[in-house]
Amino acid sequence: MTDSGAAARRRDVRSIPQGEVLGSYESYERAQQIVDQLAKADFPVAALAILGNDLKTVERVTRKLSWSRAAIEGALSGAWFGLFLGLLFSFSTTTPNLNLGLAAILIGAGFGMLFRIVSYGLARRRRDFESTSQVLASSYDVIVDPGSAGEARRILGI
Repeated sequence: MTDSGAAARRRDVRSIPQGEVLGSYESYERAQQIVDQLAKADFPVAALAILGNDLKTVERVTRKLSWSRAAIEGALSGAWFGLFLGLLFSFSTTTPNLNLGLAAILIGAGFGMLFRIVSYGLARRRRDFESTSQVLASSYDVIVDPGSAGEARRILGI
């Protein structure tokens, strides 16, 4: 690719892909399968794009938050961190010290619980639940450069 070709390719990244639609699919996985099929046939995949249409943000509520849940989760994550620090400290001593490891776990659990309860208390005013968010499309178009459309259709048998 020449320098001007590389510059043109970079400009394409910032705009909506143009070309011929090979097909529209209800799932992203199906659109990926079409691109995989073309890639396995040594088709120049740089000529392809998957375009999501009618984007929607979906937020799925996973659970309600509570003070007790925040305390338990904070203590557990802090205990793991304390265990890690206890193991690191044990490398600096010549004899194993079980009390040092136990103290690191307990201190880590205490600080973890404290930090998680404080962060929950600050966020509680805004939302009392946890969720995951994702962007989904209603359909996915596989788009190909017009100059390569005939070869792509021949490979796919469409």
